[in-house]
Amino acid sequence: MYHEELETAIKCARHCQKIILDVYYNENFTVETKSDNSPVTIADTKSDQYIRKTLSKAYPTYGLLTEECEDDLSRLDKEYVWIADPLDGTKDFVAKDDGFVINIALIHKHEIVLGVVCIPALDQIYWAIKGEGAYKRVNDVDIPIHVNNKKDNLLCLASVFHFTEAEGDLIKKHSDVITRVAQCGSSIKAVRIAEGEAEISYRLNPNTKEWDTAAPEIIVREAGGVYVKPDHTNYEYNRKDVYNREGYIIANCLENVLL
Repeated sequence: MYHEELETAIKCARHCQKIILDVYYNENFTVETKSDNSPVTIADTKSDQYIRKTLSKAYPTYGLLTEECEDDLSRLDKEYVWIADPLDGTKDFVAKDDGFVINIALIHKHEIVLGVVCIPALDQIYWAIKGEGAYKRVNDVDIPIHVNNKKDNLLCLASVFHFTEAEGDLIKKHSDVITRVAQCGSSIKAVRIAEGEAEISYRLNPNTKEWDTAAPEIIVREAGGVYVKPDHTNYEYNRKDVYNREGYIIANCLENVLL
């Protein structure tokens, strides 16, 4: 199931990759501030417009929730809902550190069933379908990915722009197990854990929203990892309140959700 939707989402992400990189490399773009104090650029809005146009045309009966468009809540009555972040990591985009992504996920009755994460600057695509595992697409070939089984000497991936004192305190508290820390942006942290390159990442503030987490979450889970609230439960998706207010922890296994 969902392979038609998968290919639509990947083609959409690939086109948005071109839109975003054209701005990234060729334009002196301006940065505006939205009502929630987060930044937005023309790359965000152009990518959002393309995603909305493409997915609405291909699946007119599905709901749609994206970061840059007003949410009229009509999606709440839909069985299927696309949830997309047209440019996750705008601060990384503005800083030109390559740490930004495109997230596209499909939700069925509040459960993630498909996720695509594209890292435009690195030309990388990751995807997962519920029950079918997680993959990295390289030269049109889908290569299975899986978390590693490490339980000591852990590498923690921290946010470049959103790292908090509470997260730093947790890393110090478990310094006997978490021995290394590296920074990277947006959903890149999740896919690096999914492919076995790191073991844990904290995001304990309430500022992320459904479009930040839906696509990377299913990729991590299908790769054998966990993507949970601090109480070890999962978020439902297509909620009226789109904020992930309890934060989350990503890890290669539940044992490594260190709090």
